[in-house]
This record gives sequence, structure tokens and C-alpha cells, in this order.
Amino acid sequence: MARQHLRFRGLFQKYFLVLFLAVVIPLATNGVSEAWFGYRDQRTRLEQLLGVEARSAGTKIQGFLDGITNQLGWLVQLPWTGEPDERRRIDALRLLRQVPAIVSLTLIDGNGRERLYVSRIGLNRNESRVDSSADVAVAGARSAGLWYGKVSYYRDSEPYMTIAMSGNRPSVGMVVAEVNLKLIWDVIAAIRIGQTGHAFVLDEPGRLVAHPDISLVLRGADETTLAPFREIREAVRRAGADVATSRNAAGIAVAAAATPVTGPDWTVVVEQPLTEAFRPIYAALWRTSGLLLAGAAFAGLLAYVLASRMTKPVHLLEEGTERIGAGQFDHRIEINTGDELQRLAESFNAMAAGLAVSQERQERIAKLKRFLAPQVAELVDRTGDDDVLEGRRAEVVTVFCDLRGFTAFSARAAPDEVMSVLSEYYHALGQIITKYAATLTSFSGDGLMLLINAPVSVAEPALQAVDLAVEMQVSVQKLIVDWQERGYRIGFGMGLAMGSATVGRIGYESRFDYTAIGSVVNLAARLCASASDREILADATVAEAVKDKRTVHPIGMRLIKGYDEEFLVYRVAFAKRPEAS
Repeated sequence: MARQHLRFRGLFQKYFLVLFLAVVIPLATNGVSEAWFGYRDQRTRLEQLLGVEARSAGTKIQGFLDGITNQLGWLVQLPWTGEPDERRRIDALRLLRQVPAIVSLTLIDGNGRERLYVSRIGLNRNESRVDSSADVAVAGARSAGLWYGKVSYYRDSEPYMTIAMSGNRPSVGMVVAEVNLKLIWDVIAAIRIGQTGHAFVLDEPGRLVAHPDISLVLRGADETTLAPFREIREAVRRAGADVATSRNAAGIAVAAAATPVTGPDWTVVVEQPLTEAFRPIYAALWRTSGLLLAGAAFAGLLAYVLASRMTKPVHLLEEGTERIGAGQFDHRIEINTGDELQRLAESFNAMAAGLAVSQERQERIAKLKRFLAPQVAELVDRTGDDDVLEGRRAEVVTVFCDLRGFTAFSARAAPDEVMSVLSEYYHALGQIITKYAATLTSFSGDGLMLLINAPVSVAEPALQAVDLAVEMQVSVQKLIVDWQERGYRIGFGMGLAMGSATVGRIGYESRFDYTAIGSVVNLAARLCASASDREILADATVAEAVKDKRTVHPIGMRLIKGYDEEFLVYRVAFAKRPEAS
């Protein structure tokens, strides 16, 4: 009773609070929530927009630098010689014409000596052989392959940067280029965010490298000019993944995002005024107190009714699932609410019935598979006919097989070797037994007894038994080749006999076996004992049944142990013994 009371109280509180919060509070705060979610949505869109624009701007700046470095790479392809290289000078002059941003080029050989200098604003030098090994650009290119210098300002206005690149081997030397960064203005000026947003580039110390207003860049390293831009970059770093807010050089509140430019360690920042970014969310929504009170009353009444209706069915479902989980598959849950709970109870009842049938079927198949082939066990289960397992007279083919010389081998070999041989042996035979749906009645050590045509009848039992025996001989002979290479003297013989026998299950309540009793069983066992390695011996009945379909050879009359008269014995022909690979 205490558990039921607690359960009812928990359900009532749950549904009352959920419905109250779902109806009353949204009504009361509708205007505020719409404004808030609108703000969040707009902020998310702004984050996405600024992030995309920042990455796009960074890609464009990176492309500007990669275009320069790709051109420089052509100057460090061939090794230097001791003689002046006129072709390099022509290539350097051509590069100055193709890349306007490059102001000067210095080519250094593998020994660190200057071999060529060309410039737009200075005098060219050829084969000066000045040792430049100690130059920071040369040292940087030699260690990193590609080196970017710090931004410097020519005459405290135009930004310049040194780029040095080394070849893929020391003999081709290095190239050092002075780059005028003022030409990045064309890239930055083309980037627009919304109507008034734009982008700019800062180097690591926070100096302005590029800005749509080129006059700000030409002011050089003026701290007063650079302070607002540095503050925006720091705000972006502090904000992380969120939109950063700060004030630009004009004192306007802006939203900003940034992305790094690898190599020179620059930062591309994009900004947009907040008044433009959040203009769509400026609105206000209100609801009346009468609607709030009506919603609260409706929510309370609905919560009470639903909690009352849900308590008893849920309790019945809980109790029913506990009993079904305990294995009482005959238990049924009775709920008549005419809604989803009733359908859920019906589903539980159907599940319990299915589990009962499934459990019974699994137990049934498990018992059958103890002495029947898996295919036969499945067939008996599907037909539901246990009569085929009862004692009766039947025309069967009995198959016996065992290993020749196994007793002597097991006496000499280590236990793990014996178990390894048996494992390989049974694995090979088990697949064939399953394939032909034979009934395994018993196995002991290395010997097996199989039945064909019982308990389930087959069209041509003798033919099926001969095919099974041949496939078993071929499979085991392959194993014997490997065993003999390992020094094991083992063979494999088989015996088949066909005739009438009493078949059926025998045993006690917790253990049953399916077996056959009759002279045909003894005859097959004696034939197996008489068979040499690689022999399949069969009686005349089997031979007569398959004479027009399989090859069998009479080997004469033999006196079988346990019998007073001689029997005509046949040998089943099959492929020659496989040789070692």
C-alpha cells in the first residue's frame, strides 16, 4: 500500500508539473521567450555568417601568400655551379614582373653566399659572393624550409615582410624576397559583411597589415590607431566559439570573428555593427492575465484527471512485466482503458505468449539436437511430429567409421597431440554429417555410428550413405597426409550395411539418445573393423542398391566375426589418396 501511494503521488506531481510548466509558463512568458529565442537564433546565424566570412577572408589572404611562395619555389629548383647563371637572373626579373608585391629578390647558394640580387627600388647585384649565412632569413629558411619575417614599415608607413624559402636539397640554395603588403588591400577591400561590415589583418604583435581604409595601414605602428583593432582581436580570443562584441576605431559596437593565417602568424578579423546584425529581433510580445489564469486552471484539471487514469494501468503494467520477467509467461495483463495503455498491455501479452512458444521451441530443439542432425531437428520441430522418434522397424543404412592405429598412436603421443588430431578429425566429419542430414547415434573416442533413413526417411538411403562415406574418406585422407608428415601412423576405415532394424529413442527423463538395434548394426560395425586404411566396405544390399549409380567392386566372401556364415563384401571406389603438397 505504501508503494502504491508513493507511485500515485509521484505520477500526480509529474503530470501536474509537466502540464503546468508546458502550458502556464509559456503563456505568461510568451513575449519574452520569443524575443529571447529570436535573439539566440539571430546570434547563431551571426556566428555562422561571421565564421564563414572569417574563414573565407583567411583563405583569400592565405591564397595571396601561397601565390607568392609558389612563384618563389621555381627559383630554388636547380643546383648552383661555380659560374654565373644568367638564366636565374632572367627568371628573377620575370618573377618581379609577374608578382608586383615582390620588391626585391636575393638568391643564396648552398654555401650561404649571395649570388644574385634584383630589386625594384635598389641596384641589382650579381655574383657578389657575400656570406649571408648569419642572416636571420637565411637561417630561418635553412631550418624550416619556408620562413616568414616580421612585418616592418618602410619609412614608418607601408608594411613590408621578408619571405625566405630553401630548396629541397642544400645544393639548390635559398631565395629571400621582400614583399610589399600594401597590395593585400585589393583582397581586403573586396570583403564585405552585410552592408557595412568589413575585414582587416593584424600580425602577431597587433600591427595593422591590411584594412579597407588604407590610410589606417599607412599610419604604420601608431599605438593610438592600433589599440581598437587589438581590442577586437582580444575580444574574439576571449569569446572562443561565441560571437565577440567590442568597439571599432569609430567607437561603434561591433560583432566580430577571426581566423588565423598559418605561416606569418597573422589574424584575419571580420566585424559587423551590432545595430545592423540584431535589427531583425527588435520586437516585443505580450499576453493577457486572463489567458494565463484559464491556462493554469485547464492545466491543473488535466493533470489531475490524467494522473488518476494513469496510476492503476501503470501499476498493472509494472506488476505484469515483473512477473513476465520472472518467467511466468502464462500471466496476462488486463487493462481496458481504450487507449495506448491498453494496446501496450496487449503487446505485453502477445510478447509473453511469443516468449512461451519460443522457450518451448528452444528447449525442444536443444533436446532433439542432442542426437539428431540440425536439419532433422528443425524438421521435427516444424512438423511437431514426435512420432518419428518412437520405436519402430525401419529399413536403414548403418555407417560405422574409425581411425586405424589410433590406439597405438594415443598411447605414444602427448595428450595435447591426441586432442589436436581428434579435433581436426571431428571438425571435418561433423560438417559432412550435417550436410547429408545423417543421424549421429553415438561416438566413442575415434569411432562414429551414423544412421541414414531414420528417423526421417530419404528417397535413396543407400546412395546417400555411399556419397557420405566417400566424402568422409576423401576429407579424412587429406588430414592423414598431414598427420603422416608429422610422424603419426594413422589410417581410416569405414563399414556400411543396409537392412531392417528397430530404431527409436532410448534413455531416461533427462537424457535420451536415438539409436538402432539389429543385425544390420552389428554387420556394419564388423565391416568397419575389417576395413583397412582408405577402404569403404559395404554389404551386398548396399552394393545392389547403388550398382548402377556408383562404382562398387566385390572383394570376395569373408567370414565376419560374430557370424557363422560368410558374407559377400564389396569395396566402394573413390578417388586416390591425395599426396602431400
